[in-house]
Amino acid sequence: MYLIKLNATSSTNDFLKKLAADTDLTDFTVVWADVQLQGKGQMGSVWVTEDAKNLTFSVYLKEKITTDDNLFTLNVVVANAVLKALISLNLTNIYVKWPNDILSYNKKISGILIENNIHANGSVSSVIGIGINCEQTNFDGFPQASSIFKKYDIMPDRLQLLTVIVDHIKESLNDLEAKADKEWNYYHNHLFRKDVVSTFESKDGQLFNGIIKEVNRHGQLVLQLENDDLHCYNLKDIKLMY
Repeated sequence: MYLIKLNATSSTNDFLKKLAADTDLTDFTVVWADVQLQGKGQMGSVWVTEDAKNLTFSVYLKEKITTDDNLFTLNVVVANAVLKALISLNLTNIYVKWPNDILSYNKKISGILIENNIHANGSVSSVIGIGINCEQTNFDGFPQASSIFKKYDIMPDRLQLLTVIVDHIKESLNDLEAKADKEWNYYHNHLFRKDVVSTFESKDGQLFNGIIKEVNRHGQLVLQLENDDLHCYNLKDIKLMY
């Protein structure tokens, strides 16, 4: 791991993408910023973080994933790495909410944003952005968010947490083909509200009930509907109400 530590930047993902465009970066180059002024989340959302109270960093992977069929497996690996690191702190009731938000009980304490660049030869380089709420206590306007300190009264060592997460990613990506099934099983074992009736909102605002059965290898959420049919949904199709 080659670590670049910044006091502040607009976005660690944007900083690392520009660096990758200008420089021949090595695998597992990491950019860590105490303050992220314009942090990004899934589907254009904003990641809000207080100064130097949380962990916000990005990891560069150089052509680790060889086909776009494996792209969501990378999401699974990264989500699992965060899960394992948090569970190693003896945090309880840690889950992944599809596709890759990390929850404590039902509160979001970590988010992941992976941006991929597919090359002409089919290989993929990736910038993995990870944000973890560590010591922040003020979440005004964000009722579904929390932090490690607020939920567990623990102040984690941020550098140690970063290192453990990167090490987990590195270990899992070493011979990923042989480890993929194990990674997917771990992800499903920690999938939020799996196998229980939940309420969802469709993109046209309609509410309906369904049971989360799995996430398929394309990254779609598979629900069992009230008529027992199985239906696959993409990220923008539905929202889990909780």
